[in-house]
Amino acid sequence: MTAKTHSASIDLLIVDDDEELRSRAGRYFRELGYHVEEAADGAEALRLSHERHFNVAILDMMMPGLSGLDVLRGLQADETDTQVIFLTGKGSIELAVQAMQLGAHDFLTKPIRFKELEAVVIKAYEANQLRQENRQLRTVLRRTQASAEMVGTSPAMREVYRLIERAADSDKPILIQGESGTGKELVAKALHQSSPLRDRPLIVINCAALPETLLESELFGHEKGAFTGANSTKPGLFEVADGGTIFIDEIGEMSPTLQPKLLRVLEDGSLRRIGSLKERRVHVRVLAATNRDLNEEVKQKRFREDLFYRINVMTLQLPPLRERGDDVLLLAERFAGPGWEFESDAIQAIRRYNWPGNVRQLINAVERAKILADDEVIRCCNLPPEVTQETPAVIPPTSDVDLAALNRAHVVNTLRRERGNKKRAAELLGISRRSLYRLLEKFHITSEELETTTTQP
Repeated sequence: MTAKTHSASIDLLIVDDDEELRSRAGRYFRELGYHVEEAADGAEALRLSHERHFNVAILDMMMPGLSGLDVLRGLQADETDTQVIFLTGKGSIELAVQAMQLGAHDFLTKPIRFKELEAVVIKAYEANQLRQENRQLRTVLRRTQASAEMVGTSPAMREVYRLIERAADSDKPILIQGESGTGKELVAKALHQSSPLRDRPLIVINCAALPETLLESELFGHEKGAFTGANSTKPGLFEVADGGTIFIDEIGEMSPTLQPKLLRVLEDGSLRRIGSLKERRVHVRVLAATNRDLNEEVKQKRFREDLFYRINVMTLQLPPLRERGDDVLLLAERFAGPGWEFESDAIQAIRRYNWPGNVRQLINAVERAKILADDEVIRCCNLPPEVTQETPAVIPPTSDVDLAALNRAHVVNTLRRERGNKKRAAELLGISRRSLYRLLEKFHITSEELETTTTQP
């Protein structure tokens, strides 16, 4: 990466009580495209660092008041990751060595050629980025789960693939719209993998899964003591994703009070952690998804119009499963896994059903069928009742969760009634003992639970 490419990303702090040197250095770096702030002493430097994040700081070692070492200790006390370069006179070499032991990146002796100084600044910035990437990698490994591939050959899905390919070279925001369970997160991952940012982090967050206060902390971070329970400083996911992509799922659920903060990040990359006055800048590509009609949300004043236009540079509409033809069979085979087969009546039922819960409901149905199957063949009788009806019922996507809870309770009550006799319980349930063992494993039913008796009325 060239120095010119670097300079547009570097926030630089120059601290020196020599006004002529400071102003000449500031002018030199500004002309190269750096974002530069100047400070005449250590106290002003720390004040600026409280207001804004700097990638690199150039510090004069010997200054009136706070010395360069004092400023370094202050930056470290604030848990900043600013890389420090010291400028020293001949008489302060021992102090420079001490500074290196405290964690400074480098030191140079005066007088200094600005071109030489710039080369050290770039190396310090690269060290800063490497440290950040290591933090990002650790966070991504903690948060990332194994992802499935996109499956489908229907015309509707071929159009999705075409739009993903067209958007491959862009770093602009993209809005992914579609019903619940259609695979919007998979589309976001495909967009990221086809982009120039594929080697950078992809961070995923769901707005509907978190209360407002926790969502703000997750997105933007917080300082130690910012609120009850904030026992340590925590960078937000925008900082973790810096240089990469963040996928904000269910963005239509974001509260109106958080929307302006998100808009600001989209506009100029600026953010502040909760409890902090310090400005931080990130460069993050935003992918967003929703199952809501955001045009209607804007009309109803529940979603900011300016934010809607910011995230809607390009819209990708994901088709529901009922519009994807025989993709449903390809997906069912994928979810069943190697060695499993479908009888013709099961295939017809799967093809005929409306799948209001889309891919998520299909996964649940196939998992249920595998549990109930006596061998490696899925039959119509193994599928959920709503799937096998001649006229498919339109049920809410949450019904699978309710059905699982009812099935579990039925199995537990039957085993309790039969005092744990699995053979008799399986006969009463109308399934094989093999299927019963699958249900016990699936529902995490323990022997202790079966020993608990219920009070009869």
